[in-house]
Amino acid sequence: MAETERTLAVFIDFENLAIGFKHRRGEFDIHKILERLVEKGKVIVKKAYADWGEYKQYTKPLHENAIELIEIPRRQMTGKNSADIRLAVDAMDLAWSKEHIDTFVVVSGDSDFSPLVSKLKENGKHVIGIGMKESTSDLLAQNCDEFIFYEDLEKQPAAPTPGPQAIDVPPEKKEVFDLLLESIAALIRENKDPIFASMVKDTMQRKRPSFNESAYGYRSFSSLLLDAEKRGLIKLHRDKKAGWTYVVEGFVE
Repeated sequence: MAETERTLAVFIDFENLAIGFKHRRGEFDIHKILERLVEKGKVIVKKAYADWGEYKQYTKPLHENAIELIEIPRRQMTGKNSADIRLAVDAMDLAWSKEHIDTFVVVSGDSDFSPLVSKLKENGKHVIGIGMKESTSDLLAQNCDEFIFYEDLEKQPAAPTPGPQAIDVPPEKKEVFDLLLESIAALIRENKDPIFASMVKDTMQRKRPSFNESAYGYRSFSSLLLDAEKRGLIKLHRDKKAGWTYVVEGFVE
């Protein structure tokens, strides 16, 4: 499967996350995690595990993001690792039953998940870990194919602002151009090269499923890209080998 077509399953050990953000400033924001993950591919499965009676204030934003909440009773009733075991069983069951899911995301810093990560990799899955710096084991972070710290998502740079030669963008089109620049920045961050027009549109639709260029007055996605180039926002060229499709070279400095 091509890198641009990744399908993701996300498993969240919420109690481990709570250890990391319990004594820090600011509220935990699940949007920051999901925004980063949709840049990598299509998120198919989203599950979070915890004794939700202890984390009621977080259930609403999780529900709003279509995350399935798996209730794990209090640890003194079922044993210390009940949530870990349930998460690991569900992840392996999905790995064996859904071959089209090629990327597994373990949102936790618990070293107990290292065997799960190793087994997923044995089964040909790409594994991404996400955790808080304060509660992440070095063993887990080093065992994943990629590990992202939540704190780094909080300070993730925004898309570049247009250069001085850029033509003013009408207010009614600012939203679509902001989304366009954010999506191109995401592809650059993921080291995609070349960046085909179809990759940009796919990323925009994953970030905002309701996106449609016609809502902003464009007859085609190519028309949107050409307008962005005309306004001095991006640089384009056409790739002869790919059937003369448009390729984004980058931002105009």
